[in-house]
Amino acid sequence: MSLDRARTVADAVLYEGYLLYPYRATSRKNQARWQFGVLGPPGAAEQGVGEEPGMSVQCLLDLERGTQNARAAPTVTVYLRFLQLQRRIVEALDTHEPSGFIPVDQLVVEDDLIFSWDEAVEQEQSWPALSLAELAEGVVRRVEVAGGEKIEPLAAADGSVPGRIVRRRWPLSAELRATTTEADGYLRLTISVENTAAPRPANPDDAVRTSLIGAHLLIESSNAQFVSLLEPPAGAADAAAGCRQHRCWPVLAGPPGSRDIVLGSPIILYDYPEVAPESAGALFDSTEIDEILTLRVMTMTDDEKAEARATDPRAREIIDRCDLMTPEALQQLHGILRQPRREAVEPTPWWDPASDASVHPELDSVLIEGVPVSKGSRVRIHPSRRADAQDLFFADQDARVTAVVSDVDGQVHVAVVLVDDPAADLHDWYGRYLYFAPEELRPLADHVLQDHRKEGKS
Repeated sequence: MSLDRARTVADAVLYEGYLLYPYRATSRKNQARWQFGVLGPPGAAEQGVGEEPGMSVQCLLDLERGTQNARAAPTVTVYLRFLQLQRRIVEALDTHEPSGFIPVDQLVVEDDLIFSWDEAVEQEQSWPALSLAELAEGVVRRVEVAGGEKIEPLAAADGSVPGRIVRRRWPLSAELRATTTEADGYLRLTISVENTAAPRPANPDDAVRTSLIGAHLLIESSNAQFVSLLEPPAGAADAAAGCRQHRCWPVLAGPPGSRDIVLGSPIILYDYPEVAPESAGALFDSTEIDEILTLRVMTMTDDEKAEARATDPRAREIIDRCDLMTPEALQQLHGILRQPRREAVEPTPWWDPASDASVHPELDSVLIEGVPVSKGSRVRIHPSRRADAQDLFFADQDARVTAVVSDVDGQVHVAVVLVDDPAADLHDWYGRYLYFAPEELRPLADHVLQDHRKEGKS
């Protein structure tokens, strides 16, 4: 149960960046494999043709509070998961060639368009029941994945074979190392993975075909529990701070509250990550927003959709899913307000002007330096040191208040437009405001503002 739930998130990590919108092989950004967690062959990074070969993760095991069966010894099971590149080569019939076929970028067979494309094959290797004694001495495990070639004839309705698909994979090799050391009453578990492929790659194509793509770890404990490195208990704070990560970040996975699964992800996540239940399926686009990408897919022409379907079976699934999406399913993607923390607290209702007559953003005011500030008031902006770079551009600018609003946490924000902005009236018309905290503003009397303008000050 815990492992299955963790795998759902791990699968999303595995395919993050696998195929980017507009999901077509002819799109330039899809003509080079780019994903998180790529372990390139030795020498690839130094030569500038690929990623570095290794990743490592450190996490803490709590033996005293993790025992489920006093008679059973604690063990650790490690799962290494990644994608192996598979080159799909489309070949057209050519009787002048010795093989009878010649590679082409694309081929049409019975009105079906087929592209040459770099697919991927899921791979997983595991090493179950590693004992604490083994881990204390250090465990080394070889990772070997065979290459291969498979040929698929493309037959026409009349029985002729105008082409074929050749799928080719190259062998992969890597080494996994695991060890434990004592750390303030806890066990620090270190797991590293190193690509050991040879020979050294000469170009990016050579590098990616012998890379472990989307590599990540699932680590499962038995009769021991992992410690959160994001929110460690007080007694584990120093030990957690001493853990070092390299291209891989460990978070607690599985059902909230469980501590028997760690996901070592190349993407920094929070504890107990999960795929939003509103998500209808994977989109593979880095840090995707499902609703936006779904709407973009819906705007694609029939020819563009046909090209995406011909690129990859997973792209076909995305296009078909978006084409068949109902208005209700699309509305579900619009989002939902959730509590940022999982503690049992009373939910804060979203402000509804129809049901809360006590809130009037256009009439409400806030006291700043003893002066009531409300819609129409003039203020001078003084962004705090916590402000972002864009807010700092507005330092010492004069502004007109358009509303005083509160968020669901009760924090007050003042909406303004810049007095000297030629588009101020336009921003006010369609509600595009700048928002500042009251302490970032200084009230101005009308005559102060007029004198300020006469002096030509900014």
